[in-house]
Amino acid sequence: MRALQIAAAGMTAQQLRVEVIANNLANMNTTGYNARRAEFADLHYQQMARPGSIAAADGTVLPTGIQLGLGVRATSVSQMLLQGTVAATGGDLDMAIEGSGYFEVTLPDGRAAYTRDGGLKRTGDGLIVTSDGFSVVPNITIPNDARSVSINAEGEVYGYFNDRIEPELLGQLTLSSFTNPRGLEAIGSNLFLETPASGPSTVSTPGLDGLGVLRQGYLEESSVDPVKEVTDLIEAQRGYELNSKVISAADQMLGSMVQIR
Repeated sequence: MRALQIAAAGMTAQQLRVEVIANNLANMNTTGYNARRAEFADLHYQQMARPGSIAAADGTVLPTGIQLGLGVRATSVSQMLLQGTVAATGGDLDMAIEGSGYFEVTLPDGRAAYTRDGGLKRTGDGLIVTSDGFSVVPNITIPNDARSVSINAEGEVYGYFNDRIEPELLGQLTLSSFTNPRGLEAIGSNLFLETPASGPSTVSTPGLDGLGVLRQGYLEESSVDPVKEVTDLIEAQRGYELNSKVISAADQMLGSMVQIR
């Protein structure tokens, strides 16, 4: 009886959906996190009578046919590329990206990674790094005697010193963009890697080439909508229950067949 396999595929799909929702809710306070969505497609169909085939000697054509579906499968878990709320923090190195774009960082193994988490820090040597200590590209060092730092919307980093009136330009932050940002590979810690699906990165100045601008003293909050996630969770739970009822019904029908024999 195919109903058992079809309902089992449905339960597996709803289980995956619940896991994606659980991950979204777990990251509802993660800086720069974009909610994920599980996407599905129906499986192959058994063509018991193909639409348009001749059904009789007089040439009658079947208008619809009989196509029996064999269940559902997961196709992707994609990012919902939505702008999160920008919240004020007052940190001199907290940077929110308003619009598209990613900060580029260098991993310990030399690979380039990308993030929207703008909670930047500086090392004992003054180098601007992420919360995990990965250096931000391009490398910018803030002198120890700088009394304050200012970063404008275009990413220019200025240092203010006690012995000078005018600020000193310390460097220029840049942003990276991708043709298909949903194709980036998530590796955790708010980091992504470039893949053939995402296309190569394009580096430019914030505010140019369709990139967003920077806001010093702000952080981008998660784009997760808790109300929507809980609603989707209830829907997934009901879908799981309905598929389990189909399995119970199919089991009862198989039991009746066994008793007849």
